[in-house]
Amino acid sequence: MTHFVFPPAAPTVLPVSGGGLFPVRRVFCVGQNYADHAREMGGDPNREPPFFFAKPADAVTTAPVVPFAPATERLDYEGELVVAIGTGGANIDPARALAHVFGYTAGCDLTRRDLQAAAKKIGRPWDMAKGFDLSAPMGALHLASEIGHPASGTISLTVNGVEKQHGDLSNMTWSVSEIIGHLSRYVTLAPGDLIFTGTPAGVGPLAKGDVVEVRIDAVTTHQFTVA
Repeated sequence: MTHFVFPPAAPTVLPVSGGGLFPVRRVFCVGQNYADHAREMGGDPNREPPFFFAKPADAVTTAPVVPFAPATERLDYEGELVVAIGTGGANIDPARALAHVFGYTAGCDLTRRDLQAAAKKIGRPWDMAKGFDLSAPMGALHLASEIGHPASGTISLTVNGVEKQHGDLSNMTWSVSEIIGHLSRYVTLAPGDLIFTGTPAGVGPLAKGDVVEVRIDAVTTHQFTVA
């Protein structure tokens, strides 16, 4: 019988529309996957291949209130389509990648932008700019078997009812199937993995009391308040 030296942490889970819980294993994010956002961050969308970073599983939260992160003066929003993996694999053929998708939701990649900028300037990793507590608020998952695999449709983010980001899923530089194909060359994907697929232009700062809403017309809407 296995003896734990202390009780293991409870798993992070996401509710599934229609019932059930999705156990979260890992959270991957693709950077600068919309051309307009790549340009506003100083990148070149026509030349740069996709790159990835990660958040811990317990960064995920569906709570209606998310605390303003410590150790930052610039907490930014980034509204994104999130993909949930239901069937794992390595070196996945993009032509078959969508068969590995369990479902989708709307999420927000919260970012300590000042920490990220400082780390970039001196060539250091920026894990603490992205992978902090409760940095991945998102809604319930919607089954791919019910909503399909949205390749187009409006993605937007509002703060206190004012639209800050507006784009279309069809504007992603790398499609969901291509993202899965690329990522699975680096890691073996497994059931429970989540993938943030990038954000349109218009990222900006949040303050305590702000109400954030991420809307993906083909998928769902998620709202939370910064406390």
